[in-house]
Amino acid sequence: MGTPDFAVAILKHLITNNYKIVGVITAPDKAAGRGRKLNESAVKKYAVSQNLPILQPQNLKNEDFLKELKILNANLQIVVAFRMLPEVVWKMPALGTFNLHASLLPAYRGAAPIHWSIINGETKTGVTTFFIDDKIDTGEIILQEEMGILKTETVGTLHDKLMQIGATLVSNTIDLIGTGNLKTIKQPDLEEKSAPKLNSENTNINWNDSLDAIYNKIRGLNPFPAAWCTLINNEERILVKIYEVKKEEEYHNFANGKILATKKELKIAVPEGFIIIEEIKLSGKKKMDAKSLLNGYTFSSEAKMS
Repeated sequence: MGTPDFAVAILKHLITNNYKIVGVITAPDKAAGRGRKLNESAVKKYAVSQNLPILQPQNLKNEDFLKELKILNANLQIVVAFRMLPEVVWKMPALGTFNLHASLLPAYRGAAPIHWSIINGETKTGVTTFFIDDKIDTGEIILQEEMGILKTETVGTLHDKLMQIGATLVSNTIDLIGTGNLKTIKQPDLEEKSAPKLNSENTNINWNDSLDAIYNKIRGLNPFPAAWCTLINNEERILVKIYEVKKEEEYHNFANGKILATKKELKIAVPEGFIIIEEIKLSGKKKMDAKSLLNGYTFSSEAKMS
């Protein structure tokens, strides 16, 4: 059970290693783009290429879906980046239903654990498999694998690393469940750090935050969905998304958010130093490197990010 690319990697790993997949459950096709063409999930596209039975329920409690799910006769269900399951679904298989989560639970329960681990400046993270229960990411832990987070890591690079170690952890979990010698670890009730869904408010850059906090936020949202702010240049107010950056520690007297632009460099004044922008996207334009922007766009002496 899964929807995005992260789940595809796990499904591909299981097929490559000869696990018997009796069915794939993924999100319904969605209309997208100007032509409202139906868009299939990444998992569906891969499942079709492998001739796997596919179910795409709108409602996970629908009687027809439950009958189809029962007919598949799976003895184990694996969930990777899907949605919350009703009890009638997760209790169906004889061996249960487990989830792969991209954090070291109980830390970072929720929708965006990879993003928040970087945004919060963590130095390590990992993946966890756990049996699903009636709450979100609270079930008993089966296995965990830890890995470090580089100081220059982005959510894009960390996503791909966790996807790979997650695939191995899932197969190890299946094998362990198959032995019958399973000892799970009960999660504590307390939630140390959460990973809430990303929205326009928590992805907005506050240029009054510390140098490290701003740097980590931009890294933790690059390349998706991207940290954003407003460029104020003379009378223009332009929505901007910022991707690749570097940080520079340096004492200065500039106001926070002030833009310092030369022919070769674009940097923003923040407490304790500067954020040097290497890749940026102005609303209505393509993503570009800072030098390309500086070649065709003029910043006034009063220009700032807000």
